[in-house]
Amino acid sequence: MSRTAGGLYVFGGVLGTTVTILMPNETSGNRLIVGSVGASALIIGATLLILGRRVDPRTHPVLILSATVLLTVAIVNATSSIAALAFASLYVAIICDAAFFFSWAWGAVNTVFTVTMCMVGIAVRPDIPWWTGLVPAGVSLAVACSVAVLARMASDADIDALTGLVNKRGFDRSLDLEIARAGRIGTRPAIAVLNLDHFKLFNDSRGYADGDAELQRIADIWRKLLGPNRILARYGGDEFALLMPNMSEQGVILLADRMRDAIEVGCSAGVTSWQQGESASYMVSRAMVGLYRAKLAGRNRSVLETGHDPQPTAAILDAIRSDAVDIALQPIVDLQACGKVVGYEALVRWCDTSAQTVTPAEIVRAAEENGLISHLGAFVLARACEQAMRLAKATPGEKLTLNVNASGLELIEAGFIAGVDEVLRRTGWPADQLVVEVTETFLDIDTPVAIANLAALRRRGIRIAIDDFGTGYSSLSRLMTLPTDILKLDASFVASIAPDSPPPPLLEVIAKLGAALGLYIIAEGVEYTNQATALSTLGYRFAQGYLYGRPQSVEQLLADLAANHPIPT
Repeated sequence: MSRTAGGLYVFGGVLGTTVTILMPNETSGNRLIVGSVGASALIIGATLLILGRRVDPRTHPVLILSATVLLTVAIVNATSSIAALAFASLYVAIICDAAFFFSWAWGAVNTVFTVTMCMVGIAVRPDIPWWTGLVPAGVSLAVACSVAVLARMASDADIDALTGLVNKRGFDRSLDLEIARAGRIGTRPAIAVLNLDHFKLFNDSRGYADGDAELQRIADIWRKLLGPNRILARYGGDEFALLMPNMSEQGVILLADRMRDAIEVGCSAGVTSWQQGESASYMVSRAMVGLYRAKLAGRNRSVLETGHDPQPTAAILDAIRSDAVDIALQPIVDLQACGKVVGYEALVRWCDTSAQTVTPAEIVRAAEENGLISHLGAFVLARACEQAMRLAKATPGEKLTLNVNASGLELIEAGFIAGVDEVLRRTGWPADQLVVEVTETFLDIDTPVAIANLAALRRRGIRIAIDDFGTGYSSLSRLMTLPTDILKLDASFVASIAPDSPPPPLLEVIAKLGAALGLYIIAEGVEYTNQATALSTLGYRFAQGYLYGRPQSVEQLLADLAANHPIPT
């Protein structure tokens, strides 16, 4: 705002000074006063350009009104009638600035004042008919109205219609500007991405009208809590984003906690701050990882994601390049066919240089925290398909399925589907024999992009499995509406089956639930024969666990196949 006003002051000062030098002495004006007006405009404009954001926005109306007064003084004191009319054309620049930045009320006041001053400035000159002021005044009025309407239309494109907060587009634009400013003056903007816990259940039980009213109420509470100088956005659905231009990460966490305490609905938040050289999208992705971890940790909390330690990024990249990241395959069997192997789940494995095994959860978390999950996911999918093709050639006539896990952060990438298509094309693995597993927590943090990507996978014949089913918070209506084909029952349920007692009633309920919804269920963590027998009796068809085999490399599996069923030469 201040730099725009400064630019217009400099522009007017340069033109005013030039006209002062060139205008003839036709009437009894005062060239010295006109020159002083031009010099004053140059000084004020240069000062505004130098100070920039440090100028209090509340001084802007005073600056615009002062520009109008200075221009009118120049018109009255011009030594030429033609020069006076030329000066009058500059009212358009002043009125454009006010129409763009001012509210409707202040814009209307400024427009009336500017048009009046234009008419007065022309009318007091004896050498110019008063009616000639109608042209610059009328043009200024028309331009003011046009700019005001267009500015509001452009502004509305950045505003969420439901809550009146900034929308995703407006937030991203503000973050880009703040990062550019931070690079110049050394500040560190911080952001928080907040998501209302279980809000889909609220919509399902109360209706979307009540849901919209609740979002409006929460937006109003947070707007009053934060005050006018902080950028709060409705980032999408029940997700909000907060931008703090120069606040510590701990300060934003405390602020997010205050926001959570101010509402009755549970709220999870991911917090991060800008690191030198990184983009806005990378910063938002890191905050999303924090949100994702807050959900996994039990919701209704804030999790800080920091970009200070780049070592995990380098380690994962080095591991991928050196094939230190690989996969192991664990069999999935058909309980109703005497434990026949019908597929394999690909599990990521990584042994570091010190021969210490890093868990799959640690690998995935490191990749998510450092923006490498898409890279890692594509690598694992390709490696799994390549190895599954080797198994398929060793077992002709068997239609094996391949289960591969996908992070929720992968599913929100616009290029996820294209990457899957490329891997299937290059490896030759059939789409109808691929199962993509997502965690149950995804049910609460899904986005339209992720849902669209899951639907696109199913259109290609790829099936979708909900992993670790029963450990999160699943709405039955979400199971019916999400693109889902398979439920993978968490191992904790299987572990509850005791050798000398009947299986827990909940297992029977889950089996009937799957049948009612038309979903296959794979029971994970089967380690003992009595567990397999109980599951088969309850109607479970598929199982996975150490009873049928530990995760092994494809070489080990091929060796076992060759030993048990030699391939004819």
